[in-house]
Amino acid sequence: MPIYRHSQTGRLVLGVFGVVVVLVIGLALVLDLPLVAPLVSGLVFLALGYTFGRLTVVVEPEVVKVWFGPGWIRRTIPVSQIRAVRPVRNRWWYGWGIRRIPGGWMFNVSGLDAVELDLTTGTHFTIGTDEPEALAETIRGVLPPLQS
Repeated sequence: MPIYRHSQTGRLVLGVFGVVVVLVIGLALVLDLPLVAPLVSGLVFLALGYTFGRLTVVVEPEVVKVWFGPGWIRRTIPVSQIRAVRPVRNRWWYGWGIRRIPGGWMFNVSGLDAVELDLTTGTHFTIGTDEPEALAETIRGVLPPLQS
């Protein structure tokens, strides 16, 4: 049962994909080109927007789940593998989507705010969110207490 669930829409990402679709099809119409390639390209960009236009984060007592769009691309992290949690601000050049960043991986759909998870593997997993404090506090709440 989820303790926390939040989805963030990447409006800029969706807008860019939408503009590309309109430009590609519009250019083909203006130049009187065959529409097969522009329509296929448009469908590809619509599928990319559907897949990468939303990021959902769910925190359960035993796992943190993160997925894009309909859930085809996802990551599940057992709470037992999380050593520390902290809100961070991503560098602008990290971009959006699925990225390899220094020290680990990042899933991000919009903005620069994120929560970084330090994992027992010695790597990080960064989750982009527009609710960094709420997400970090929720994850801290499911972590087992430190043993001395």
